[in-house]
Amino acid sequence: MCTTCGCGENSEPKIIDLSTGEIVSIDLTESHDLAHSHPYDHGHGHSHHPQSHLSDSSPRKTVNLEKEILAKNDFIAERNRKWFQAMNILALNLVSSPGSGKTTLLERTILDLGKQIPFLVIEGDQETMNDAERIRATGCKVVQVNTGTGCHLEANMVARGIEELRPPKNSAVMIENVGNLVCPALFDLGEKSKVVILSVTEGDDKPLKYPHMFRASDIMILNKIDLLPHVQFNMDKCVQHARQVNPNIRVFQLSVTTGEGLDIWFHWLRQQIVSMATS
Repeated sequence: MCTTCGCGENSEPKIIDLSTGEIVSIDLTESHDLAHSHPYDHGHGHSHHPQSHLSDSSPRKTVNLEKEILAKNDFIAERNRKWFQAMNILALNLVSSPGSGKTTLLERTILDLGKQIPFLVIEGDQETMNDAERIRATGCKVVQVNTGTGCHLEANMVARGIEELRPPKNSAVMIENVGNLVCPALFDLGEKSKVVILSVTEGDDKPLKYPHMFRASDIMILNKIDLLPHVQFNMDKCVQHARQVNPNIRVFQLSVTTGEGLDIWFHWLRQQIVSMATS
């Protein structure tokens, strides 16, 4: 996790409002606290790698720092979650390795369901606005979060993104996390569910290699099934591996390119929106 890999140590996360091109900085104090305020009272951010902690590399100090970082993140995440619930907003955290098809799935989902569900997107990448520009081309409102050297989004980044987007009631906020199957598993963003996307080009043993991510996810989307005749990927083994680490995970098999299986994913999204509105 972050305290051992060093992600974000010299990084200054920033949010770009694509409608104006304005860069909205996340202020960093000398101790690297991400401090901010929100119209829905989110409190404060977390201390990410204060330099004073780095001089002591003892196992106990590392564990204490990990707990401190995660505890502060979880506090903000719970504020995010309560705000989403109060607004009847479906918030989903899309996670995967790079190249699984997250952005393409998001584009297709917005284009096909946009008239039924108001979508807003928080787009996470280390650098560039490429994916956010693709989402904006669908007509969807989006903000870009560039994490710099950080390998995942955190709850305070999402909180600031919400402040910029100001999603309306009964909408869906889709959070596309940085492409990484490790650290994003540990950081709650306040989402209702994590959705892990795995493409058939990656290997059917991924759930066993990255069990924390698949254990933390409610949904596994197996994408690019149109390529199955051309790759060595055992669908049954992959599903078996996923359910070995998470017996309750739901699996959707689909191809964004051909559209096969998308109706099941869309049906699930519509069900979630109805459930949020009637709960």
